[in-house]
Amino acid sequence: MRVTVILPSLNPDQRLVQTVQGLLGEGFERIVVVDDGSDQAHQEPFAQIAGLPGCVLLRHGKNLGKGRALKTGFNYFLCHPEQDVGVVTADGDGQHHPADVARCARELEAFPDSVVLGCRDFSGPDVPARSRAGNRTACAMFRLAAGLKISDTQTGLRAFSRRAVWELLDVEGERFEYETLMLLELPGRGIPFREVPIRTIYLDENSSSHFRPVADSLRILRLLLRFVAASLASFGVDIAAFWLLNLVLGDMELSRRVLLATVGARLLSSLFNYAVNHKVVFARKKGVKGSLWRYYLLCVVQTALSYGGVYLLSLALGGRGEVLCKIAVDLALFFLSFQIQREWVFREEKP
Repeated sequence: MRVTVILPSLNPDQRLVQTVQGLLGEGFERIVVVDDGSDQAHQEPFAQIAGLPGCVLLRHGKNLGKGRALKTGFNYFLCHPEQDVGVVTADGDGQHHPADVARCARELEAFPDSVVLGCRDFSGPDVPARSRAGNRTACAMFRLAAGLKISDTQTGLRAFSRRAVWELLDVEGERFEYETLMLLELPGRGIPFREVPIRTIYLDENSSSHFRPVADSLRILRLLLRFVAASLASFGVDIAAFWLLNLVLGDMELSRRVLLATVGARLLSSLFNYAVNHKVVFARKKGVKGSLWRYYLLCVVQTALSYGGVYLLSLALGGRGEVLCKIAVDLALFFLSFQIQREWVFREEKP
């Protein structure tokens, strides 16, 4: 098995030892366990693991979060290059069967440029309600904000190529939000992902999970919303400029007034939007060749669609309600434009 296992752990019980033994039995030769600041009452499992062949124990002096524990394991992997094609991350509380971990690792070996997600089936009767609801909400947000169709956004069983580890190590986030942000980064960094079905295992109603449904969901939601905040601000600039120009050109014939107001508003908002997206939203893509001409090609097409939609909709309403029509049309175009900017305009070329 040419894949290193990384197991972040906080206050584990004997199931961590059983998981490691099971992984060794599946043929893994390098297992990195990260103690994320566990208390003294839970040190015995780590002591047992330290004596097992191929196991490395890394420690945090205090609890820093799962995201930081994963980064510690990633950094160790990059600093100790073997012949491994990448790493597979898993939970050590028994919720990831060693055979499923091995299955994801083999999938990575077969597709070494990908990220492999071990995805559970949430339709079963044994799935806790909070897990089912949390996954459905997260999947909907992913589709809306990033255009990613992922069936299990909360899975901790993931396999990463060496390049993906290098690319994703500097993604922000110290706790559970890091796992979410890694997925959001995949399209923009040109990293493909694959899904592998795995067992759905919940022990004691998932009581061993350190995921906090309210606090961590709010943290993830805040970070997701930050992706679209810049585009919403540009949308506000566009609407305000359209309203002002439409007011100034009030005596002009409807089609010309809508056309001039749309073009003028889009020119102002596009300058603002490009600067913010280039420097803030897609800051990692600084210096992407051709992003300016791609952005304005998109802008021209979007402006034409906006004009046509607003004109036809306002015409159907008897020549009234241009601003409301503008809001309705551009809301639909907003989500489409955001996806195109992520996937094409500001996308880094694959090294």
